[in-house]
Amino acid sequence: MTPDAATTPIRTLEGLDVRGKRVFVRVDFNVPLSGPAPADSNAPDEVITDDTRIRAAVPTIEKLLADGAALVLAAHLGRPKGVDPALSLARAAARLQQLLGESVTLAPAVVGDEVTAAAAALEPGVQGKRVLMLENVRYEAGETKNDPELAKAFAALSDGVFVNDAFGAAHRAHASTEGVAHYVEQSAAGLLLQGEVETLEGILENPGRPLVAIVGGAKVTDKIGVIDAFLDRADTVLIGGAMAFPFFKAQGHDIGSSLCEEEGVEPAARALRDAEAKGCRLLLPSDLSLGKEFSADTEQQDLDGVDTPDGWMGLDVGPKTAQAYREEILSAGSVFWNGPMGAFELAPFEPGTRTVAEAVAETKATTVVGGGDSAAALQQFGLGDQVTHLSTGGGASLELIEGKTLPGVEVLRGS
Repeated sequence: MTPDAATTPIRTLEGLDVRGKRVFVRVDFNVPLSGPAPADSNAPDEVITDDTRIRAAVPTIEKLLADGAALVLAAHLGRPKGVDPALSLARAAARLQQLLGESVTLAPAVVGDEVTAAAAALEPGVQGKRVLMLENVRYEAGETKNDPELAKAFAALSDGVFVNDAFGAAHRAHASTEGVAHYVEQSAAGLLLQGEVETLEGILENPGRPLVAIVGGAKVTDKIGVIDAFLDRADTVLIGGAMAFPFFKAQGHDIGSSLCEEEGVEPAARALRDAEAKGCRLLLPSDLSLGKEFSADTEQQDLDGVDTPDGWMGLDVGPKTAQAYREEILSAGSVFWNGPMGAFELAPFEPGTRTVAEAVAETKATTVVGGGDSAAALQQFGLGDQVTHLSTGGGASLELIEGKTLPGVEVLRGS
């Protein structure tokens, strides 16, 4: 992110003139499916197991339709190598049709004469004839290469208007997220992308105090940029998950058989030094829940301390740590959470993550959850609707927090 990028507002739907026009809308429908599909079928038995991202796009779609537009929707699913029927957007189109209560036509391809004709047949303002969804944009090799010709083809499907509501893909400079914006007369952020950017930038620039950042997960190297960002801004950083073990190793503790990323030890040691120098409280677990192996039915014991015996691995923070973290969260003015406290997907090792999730849901603070496993945990515990903001873009949200430039956002900034 450029030094003044975050202070330059993104263009929003309020500034668009869409009545009677076709609008090219990038959405994020990269949703999980129930399993691998047969290679020789269109996977009719495959079902969407979590439609959160589709539902999140509905407000933008409904507003554009209410404002008199017809829509050409673009999205990707998975990482196909060419056309792959198993990764067709047919299921996403069907689910969106249910949510909207009107017809959503699935184009036979991403671009080409048939797609151009289908877009030309759209009738703005006419229910049932105003929503077209392209096939998986990653069927086209030029999508991920940000090919100018593909971007021009996308722009030509519209009447010069582009809306990006795919925050989960905004950190990629692809033809449908960044390139197309250069070939239209009007471009803006959808409601979802606008909310994501304003909320995440807001917690960095003007958070309620104290600001508590909870950072968990498996690898320090995956999150060191986030940790560094909060060491400069937060009052307290809480560390959990397997990434605690490089910190412990840097401090000279025994870690037993615990998962420990060797490449993370030096960054962890540096973070400990930086926290002290910057006056940020960086808290590590004080007790652990151990298992013999990564399994729900493994032998288990609680450890009052963090020096893990040989043959044991830390799979969750202990009850003292969970309670201490809970108290920090409940006393916060703002909370950012990304990453579980342990192997919450294994029932014996879910208490630490559950305690944190419940505290994040209960606190009166502004709460921002950075997608990924944290979002999955909230959904697992039935708490997804009890936070201020639940990000739909794990990687994009982390890169924004780290201060990196998001091409799909930057192209929408300015007047």
